[in-house]
Amino acid sequence: MELKVYKDTVTAALNICDAKVELPVEAELLIPDYQPQVFKIVKCFVTPVILQKQVLTGRISLEGYLRCVVFYQAEEEGSLCQAEQKLPFAKQVELSAGESQGAASVQVAGEVEYINCRALSGRRVDVRGALILHVTAQAQQDSEVVTALSGGGVCQRTVTLQADKSVGNAEKLFTAEQPVPFENPPAAVLNCQCAPMVEEVKLLAGKSVVRGQMQADITYRDAPGRTLLHQNASVPFNEILQVDGADEGCRAWASVQPTGCTLTQAEGAEGGQGISLAVTALIEVSVWRPVQTQAVCDAFSTAQEMELAAGDVALEKTGEPFSQMVETVAGGQMPDAGARVLDAFATALPPELVEREEGPLVRGRAVAHVLCENEMGEVDCYDKTCEYTLPLPQDLAARQLTLRCTAAVQKVSVRQTGDQVTASVALAVSGLVSARQSVPVLTGAVCTGPRADAGGDIALRIYFAHPGEQLFDIAKHYGASPDAIAAANGLEGEALAEERRLLIPRAQ
Repeated sequence: MELKVYKDTVTAALNICDAKVELPVEAELLIPDYQPQVFKIVKCFVTPVILQKQVLTGRISLEGYLRCVVFYQAEEEGSLCQAEQKLPFAKQVELSAGESQGAASVQVAGEVEYINCRALSGRRVDVRGALILHVTAQAQQDSEVVTALSGGGVCQRTVTLQADKSVGNAEKLFTAEQPVPFENPPAAVLNCQCAPMVEEVKLLAGKSVVRGQMQADITYRDAPGRTLLHQNASVPFNEILQVDGADEGCRAWASVQPTGCTLTQAEGAEGGQGISLAVTALIEVSVWRPVQTQAVCDAFSTAQEMELAAGDVALEKTGEPFSQMVETVAGGQMPDAGARVLDAFATALPPELVEREEGPLVRGRAVAHVLCENEMGEVDCYDKTCEYTLPLPQDLAARQLTLRCTAAVQKVSVRQTGDQVTASVALAVSGLVSARQSVPVLTGAVCTGPRADAGGDIALRIYFAHPGEQLFDIAKHYGASPDAIAAANGLEGEALAEERRLLIPRAQ
C-alpha cells in the first residue's frame, strides 16, 4: 500500500531582533524669560519616549523624542526650578533573523550611558551624553510538519504540540484628563511621576478594551524658594483598540507608558481651582490564542525502508500576566554631614530577566534622587540605588525565556536621621514572560523500497526489556508492529514498568 503523508502548518516562535543601539545627546536648553536665571545645575535627566515602532523589510523603524529635563537652583531667592526640551529622533535597527509572518512585537528599553550638563550662561544650558536603547522583537514563523502517516506498513509516534499563536498587537496614543484641586496654585511644577495601573483587559470581536488609571504624584512649589509640596491625583482611562482576529477565546496583556503630563487652569478660575492634569500615554496590547496540533515525531515501516526528514519546531507558551506593587529601600550616609534633606523623587530602570540555580526571576532597580541643602545654602542631589526581585514559576527555568516588563515609580518617601538618609520607593511592576521550547518533529517521509528481512525464517524472537524502555523503540529496532508486540505480551501503555521478557512476533 502506498505511503500517504499528511501535513499541516504550525506557527513557531522566532526572535527577530536583540540589539543595543546608541543615541547621542547634544542639546542646548534655553531658559525662558519668564523663569529665573540659572545659578547652579542640580540634576539633569534624559529619558527616551517612543512614539512609533514599525517592523519593515529587514529592519525596525523607531520614532520618538528624548525628554531632556534640567533641575537648577535659580539666582533669585535660590528657588528650585525646572526646564525641559524635547529632542526628536528616528532610528533604524537591523533585524537579526529572516522572513517572518504575522504580527511582530517590539520592545524598547532605554538607559543613560552618561550625561554631562553645564550652564553656559544664566539662560543657556549645554547637555552632552549618550543613551543606550535595547531593542528586542519577536515574531512568528510558519513551519510545515507531518501530522499523520498511513499505508505502507507504517508505524508512527506522535506528539501534541501546545503553543500560543499571536493574533495581533495594537498601539494607541491617548490622553486622559482629570481635575486636580490645589490649596494654592502651583508657582512651578518640578516633577510629575505617573504610575499606570491596568485594571482590566477585555476582549471582544476584533477589539480590546483596556481600563485602568494613572496614579500621579505632582511635585511643585507654590512660592519662590525650595520648599516642595506634593499633590496626588488619579486619572482614569478606558480605551478601545482594534485587534483583528481577537475574540473572547483569546488572552491578552496591556502595558501603558506615560509620555507626558500637563497641568492647565480653566480660564477665569482663581487660586488652586479649575486646574486639570492631562496625561498622554502610549498603550500597547498583545493578543494571543492557545492552539494545539498533533505531529509525528518518529516513524518506521514494517514493510519498506523509509527516509525521514526531521527538524525542530520552536513552541511558545505565554505565562499569566503579572502586576504587582513593589517597595524597595535604599539608604546610607550623606556625603555632606551638614546637609538638610528637602525632598526626593526616583527613576525606575528597565527590569531584566535573571537566571539562577534556584530558578528565574525578574530583577529591577530604582534610583532615588535625594535633594539636599548644604551648609552653604546650595542645593545638591545625591543618588541612592535600590534593587528588587520578583520570582517566576519554577517550571520555566529549563526553557528559553523572554521578558516584557515595565516599572513605574508611584511614590517616594525620604527620612533623615542625623547624617543618615533612607529613601523608600514604591513601584508598579507589570509584565509577561514567554517560554520557548524546541520540539523535534518530522517534516517529511518517503518509502525507498522493500525492507530487508534480517530475520530470515525466524517467526518469533525473545527480547529482555528493561524498565522505562519504550515499546515503539523496541518495535522499530526489530521492524515489528508495536500493536502486535503489545497483543502478544498483554501490554498496555507505551513505557515498560518493570524488567521482563518480551515475545517479538515477525512482521507480516
